[in-house]
Parts: sequence; structure tokens; C-alpha cells
Amino acid sequence: MPDPLQPVLGGDAPFDATADEIETRAELDVHLAKNTLAGLCVLGLRLDRDPPDLTGVDVRETMFVGCHLAGPEVESDLILRGAHVVPPFDDRPYPTHPALLYTPEDLSAGFAEHGFAGMFDTAVYQHFVAHGGAVPDIREALAQRLHDAGVDNALGKALNEWAAVHGPGGAIGIMGGHAAPRGSEPYRMVAALTRRLAAADRLIVTGGGPGVMEAANLGAYFASFDEARLSAAIDRLSVAPHFMDHEPYTAAALAVRAAHPLPPLDVAGRLRHGGLALPTWLYGHEPANLFAGQIGKYFSNAVREDSILRLARGGIVFAPGWAGTVQEIFQAATKTFYATDGPSGAYVFLGVEHWSRLPVADLLGPLLARSPHGDQSDLIVVTDSLDEAMAALSA
Repeated sequence: MPDPLQPVLGGDAPFDATADEIETRAELDVHLAKNTLAGLCVLGLRLDRDPPDLTGVDVRETMFVGCHLAGPEVESDLILRGAHVVPPFDDRPYPTHPALLYTPEDLSAGFAEHGFAGMFDTAVYQHFVAHGGAVPDIREALAQRLHDAGVDNALGKALNEWAAVHGPGGAIGIMGGHAAPRGSEPYRMVAALTRRLAAADRLIVTGGGPGVMEAANLGAYFASFDEARLSAAIDRLSVAPHFMDHEPYTAAALAVRAAHPLPPLDVAGRLRHGGLALPTWLYGHEPANLFAGQIGKYFSNAVREDSILRLARGGIVFAPGWAGTVQEIFQAATKTFYATDGPSGAYVFLGVEHWSRLPVADLLGPLLARSPHGDQSDLIVVTDSLDEAMAALSA
């Protein structure tokens, strides 16, 4: 059986998206044939397996980041000849420098054999907690930041692949309550909307958690299925509605995926069928969202929150939520007010009753009207209509 994390650790298929970074063995061999790695970065490769002969290769200012080398003598030789070696921190349960984004298969690896407590995602969270959580010791902090830099890098490459197929149009961010039960009205509304958006080739971006976020990635997963199949899947998920019931919650998600399998897909295809999720191990007590097509899981919550809002320039859907969602609304509004990341799409508040009781849109309107880039209050849409939401996000 192949290693389920091999794609994350760097597989055999060429993945040459940048000229100065080497992330596969095939790409490395191309450069070795030229007898130089000078000034390049070699990221996350298993160079202890079928070790390449590096003895006569120019390695001046080469960076080996998170690579497994054949032995300490190889590391010493590389350093003496001008290379910089950042070790892979083998005592960590996560890759120091992931070459690719995670997949649901990566995060759920081990569930079939050992249940929720034995899956990869849980093991990393337990390690995170045991090493200080949000305030890790220095060695752990360095390893986590290397990991997150790798995720940043992989995210950029995945988005480039999406843009090559679908164009550079803005992604749609979906935000809302993490505690919305499976089968609830907000859950069904969001899933129905994102199925339509994904079918129209819009990239769905979420925070990768449960509730509304899972609903959004679920809807995108069903982009090539009809609405009846999506509704039946939600019914099946509803037998385990609450994310704190970790074991049945995860089992239900895996059962739905097994009942509605997708064909083999490239990165752009995965992003269309499931969208992008950017979760964090800071909230690792929440089960992994297993419907996203690609998952950029971070240790830093601040980095992932900013990344979601930076990407969601094609519009944001705010489904019913409370403090966390309100915080995200005004973080997004600051970016729109100052146009720090370019033009903004619509702000769709889904659920008239909820947003009437929590009238943040009433405050947001006068704020955006005073933007130094012109009145942007017309971006705000409060609705219960999926058709109206689609129209606003398609403008």
C-alpha cells in the first residue's frame, strides 16, 4: 500500500512551477544532468532513497529545506561546499516542508484502522497541543513556520494551476457559523449555493472547519452532481449532525465520499470539485473538513485568516454566524475600504432573519460609503434568495 502522505512529502511526478525551486526527484535529475544546483532551493525530497551522487555538483548557495539526506557525512559535505541545510525535524508527525497541499485522504489517513484518535490530522493536533499550542517552544516554532511556508508555497502553485484552466477571476469566500448542524437550513442553503457556484467554475474558499464551512466545500464537491444527489448526501450526513461527536461525524463524511466517488483529478479539477479549505491546527479539536478538494492546513491562525480574505476578492458569502463571523466581516471590510488587495466582490449576507437580529450590515453600509476609493456600499446584499446571491456574485 502506498504511503498516503507521499503526495504531501513530495512524490515522483514532476511539479516544476517555479524555476528556482526543486520539489520532485524528476526535477532534481534535470538539474543534476547540468551538474549544478547553485542558488536553487531543494524542498522536502527523500534523498535518502536511491541517493543521488552530489559529490561533483555545484551547490554554492543551494538550500536543502526539509530534505532527508543519506547520512550526516552527506550533510557535512554539502555545507562545506557552500550549501545551506535546514533539517526535516524527523521527530515531528508532520512534514517540515510540504511540497503540495493536503487532501482529505492525507488528513484522514489512519481512520479506517485506528479511528479518529489514530488519524494523521489528530496526531498532528495532539503534537501541537503537547508542544505549547499557540505558544510553542523555539524548536517547535521553527518547524511549524517551515511547514507553513511550505503550505504558502504550495498554495501559490495550486492557484496558478487553477488560473491556467479557469482564468484569474476572483474566488468566492464562504464564512459562517462552525456549529451549524448538518441538515440545518443554513447548512443546506450554503451547500446548494456553492454547488451552483462551483458548477459555474467559481473557486470556493473556506476556513476548512465544520458547520457552514463543511457545507460550502460539500456543495462544491457535488459540482458535477445534481441537486437531488446533494440533498440525499446531506440527509446521510445528518445522522451525525454535531462535529463534537468526532468518530461518527468523520465516519459519515467518509461514507458520503465513498458513495459519491470522484474520478481521478488534477489540482485544478480537485479545486473545482470541493474547493479550497484553509484550516488551522489551532482549532484542531474540530474534525477535518473532508470535502475540500485541496487543503492548506496551517499552524498559524493569523496567516490562514488573512489568506482567506486576500483570496476572496470575487465576493464573500456570510452565512449565519456569531462572534467569529462578525470579526471576519470587519476584517474583510477593512481590505475593501482601503482596496489593499484590489477590487472587491459582493458581500452577500445569507439569511435575512439572522442578519436583522445582528445588524452588522447596517454599520457596514455607512463605513463602505466613506471608502477613499469611492462609495462601495452597493456591494452589500442581504437575502434569502439563492438566485439573488448568484446574481450578486456573478456581477
